[in-house]
Amino acid sequence: MNNILNKIQIPERIELSNMPTKIEKLERFSKMLGGPNIYIKRDDQTGLEVSGNKIRKLEFTVKDAINKGANVLITCGGIQSNHCRATAAVAARLGIKSVLVLRGSSSIESDGNLFIDKLLGADIRFITAEEYKNSRLEIMEQIKTEYDKKGYMSYIIPEGASNVIGTFGYYNAMKEIIEQEQQLGVHFDKVILAVGSGGTYAGTFLANKISENKCDILGVNVCDDSEYFKNRIYEIVQDTMKYINVDLELSKDEIRIIDGYVGNGYALSREEEINFIKEFAKLEGIILDPVYTGKAMYGLSEEIKKGNFKNNENILFIHTGGAFGIFPQKELFKY
Repeated sequence: MNNILNKIQIPERIELSNMPTKIEKLERFSKMLGGPNIYIKRDDQTGLEVSGNKIRKLEFTVKDAINKGANVLITCGGIQSNHCRATAAVAARLGIKSVLVLRGSSSIESDGNLFIDKLLGADIRFITAEEYKNSRLEIMEQIKTEYDKKGYMSYIIPEGASNVIGTFGYYNAMKEIIEQEQQLGVHFDKVILAVGSGGTYAGTFLANKISENKCDILGVNVCDDSEYFKNRIYEIVQDTMKYINVDLELSKDEIRIIDGYVGNGYALSREEEINFIKEFAKLEGIILDPVYTGKAMYGLSEEIKKGNFKNNENILFIHTGGAFGIFPQKELFKY
């Protein structure tokens, strides 16, 4: 299956993370649910400062930036953005500047990812939720002009690095999973992951489709709804196929999003989600975050309880990181 993927020329990447990441079986969690065999891919262990899924995408986008002579990386996200923190870490490691356009107020306490952003020397620009929704691209362009006038060469990375170049991060991750299946002697019937901007799902889905791997890629959306993500992911996949000159028939119905676990909204946690994160940590010794992996793993467990997975299936959950984001919400855990 990987032979097909290996024949396709993809963009260059710069190696910035610890890969391949391990796959471990969640023995106690699987037993507790009394259903399928659940495994976890530890993309939370891609590195410390760069931990999580975003670094896979950044290895491609930052290589493109460097190839174009950039010495300033500009990107955007929420005030506790894992992507922005990883971008700041990469910039510092490479000796270049980072500018982070964050949705939120400068009066918010420096905690979690925001604290790390400052520690890494990022130039942080705070904007309102309305500005972020309607004008973030224009604001980043203005910052690019500002820096370019000073003699820098700026490169804008979109939210979550969820564009064509960034898609190859999880295209590569799916190649890695297929190789690990062979090493472990197990085939995954389902791969499941949190969906927040669509790029991680798009890359995983595309590599799986091209390889003709008999596996379903399932996403649990942590914001918006399934219709939004089907359209967004379809768009990213189509653009990526054009980039690599691959022509495959694609239906939006192939993009499978498990809706219903957004809860109170993006980055807003319900009591049952927090309790689940606490119990999972005690059970497996693995920390999930409240924004992405906590909601997604909680969604998976609820879907298993509803009987929506077969007992003999092998399920792989991709842990996309986010541990720094747990600290600003520590009061919800009531210890």
